[in-house]
Amino acid sequence: MSAVHPIETVFIPDGDVRARPADLFPGTTAEQWRAHGDLVDATGRLVFAVGAFLLRAKGYLALVDLGLGEVHIDTPAGASYRGGGLIGNLAAAGVTPDAVDLVVFTHLHRDHVGWTSTGGALTFANARHVVHRAEWEHWHRNPSPLGPDPATVLEPLRETVEFCADGAEIADGLHVIETPGHTPGHISLAAGPRTVIAGDVLHSPAQLRHPHWCFGSDTDPARAAASRGRLLREYGPDVLACGHFT
Repeated sequence: MSAVHPIETVFIPDGDVRARPADLFPGTTAEQWRAHGDLVDATGRLVFAVGAFLLRAKGYLALVDLGLGEVHIDTPAGASYRGGGLIGNLAAAGVTPDAVDLVVFTHLHRDHVGWTSTGGALTFANARHVVHRAEWEHWHRNPSPLGPDPATVLEPLRETVEFCADGAEIADGLHVIETPGHTPGHISLAAGPRTVIAGDVLHSPAQLRHPHWCFGSDTDPARAAASRGRLLREYGPDVLACGHFT
C-alpha cells in the first residue's frame, strides 16, 4: 500500500465582498439575521472572504480557485467587491506564480477566476488548469455577467484546460467530489484524509445552522441544498474548508 502524504491547506486572501444579507440569501429576513450579528460589518452588510486555497503536498503546489483579481467595484444596491491581494499574499507565503503546478476551479463564477490571466497570458503559466467539463460547457452555452469573462478566462484556458469528473484523483491525495447546484459543474475537493474544500456549497457560517438557506446565484437551489446536506453529513463542519468564511 502506498503511503498517504499530508496536504497542508492554507487560505490565501485576495479581498472581500460585502452586501446586505437578504440580497444574497433571498427569502431570509432581517429578523433571522439578527442571530448572526457577528457575520456583518458596521453597515449591516455580510462580509465574504475571497481568495484561493494553497495546497502544499509532496511533489506539487496547487491553488484551488483564483479570487476576484484587480477589482474595486461599488454597486447602486450597496454591495462592494474588492480584490487584488492574491499575488502579494502568495509571495508572503513564499510562492511565486511560476512555482504553482496545478490550478483547480471549484466553478467559474467571477469571484473564483479573477487571476486566471494577466495581460492576456495565464498567470500561473506552468500549472495544469482543471475544471469539471459540465462547468466549462455551461458557461460556453450560457454567457452571463456572473460567469467567466471570455477574453480573460475562457480564451486563455482554451488550449490547456483539463476536465475532471467525480472521484478523479487530480494529483496525489487530491480527489474530486461532484457537488452541483450552485453551478451545474461545481466541485468540491478532498485534500487528504481530513480536509474537504467546499467551494460555494457553503457561503456563510449561518448555513451551518440553516442549511436550507440558498444563495441568490444558485442555478439550481434544490440541488445546491442537496449537495450542502451531503457534505455536512459525510464530512461535518470540522472538516470543511470554506473560502468565503471570514
